[in-house]
Amino acid sequence: MQEHRDAVFRYVRGHVRDEGEALDITQECFVSAFAALHRFDPARNFRTWLLAIAVNKCRDWARKRAVRRFFTFAAPLDDALPLADDAPDPEAATSSAQQVERIRTALAALPAKLREPLLLCTLEGMSQADAADVLGINRKAVETWIYRARAKLSEQLHEG
Repeated sequence: MQEHRDAVFRYVRGHVRDEGEALDITQECFVSAFAALHRFDPARNFRTWLLAIAVNKCRDWARKRAVRRFFTFAAPLDDALPLADDAPDPEAATSSAQQVERIRTALAALPAKLREPLLLCTLEGMSQADAADVLGINRKAVETWIYRARAKLSEQLHEG
């Protein structure tokens, strides 16, 4: 499993944009994989199976985050203040870091169905067929969604 740790982490970080959260989710992926190892079909690609678990963990994280966000807004303002983002001042970031953040923001703004195949194929170097297997869709849909994701990213990055 160690040889796949970086790939899972990169994929998860691409989704959540927070290294701490990404580490936690990556760990959850491997715990779940270890618990379900007896159900793994050796005829399948192990990395594809692990990334499918990562996709599901990221979707769970997004759902939990949406619920937390809802309750954060429902709480009194004084209770919500400790939940403020402690991220470093963007003025202090280097130009390169700002560009990376801009790209990550644009990626995060993509709908999940466009972002997931783009991350799997471009960041993880998976084939479209393997990404289709991870996502449970056909290869042509992966190709189409990647095309649309790139077009949206290009549009967003040229606007700002």
